[in-house]
Amino acid sequence: MRCRNETKAVIDRFENDSAVLLVGEEEEKLVVPRTSLPDGAKEGVWLQVEVEDDRLLSAVVDLDETAAAKKRIAEKLERLRRGEHL
Repeated sequence: MRCRNETKAVIDRFENDSAVLLVGEEEEKLVVPRTSLPDGAKEGVWLQVEVEDDRLLSAVVDLDETAAAKKRIAEKLERLRRGEHL
């Protein structure tokens, strides 16, 4: 049985000619060729992906999710700078 899934993924890191994606809420690791990613894809960028049997079928940059993640990180850094640790 083929398992097809459309979900979000973040580019965790690049290793040589491969990209390591963390897919879905479980952040399952998926290693794919860099060439399978859309233009402008870099570490920390969120994608809308379609995965089937641990293969990346499609990937599109999710600008809204990427912006939201950057905002969350910036807010956390600002709280830490102010001495708020929670």
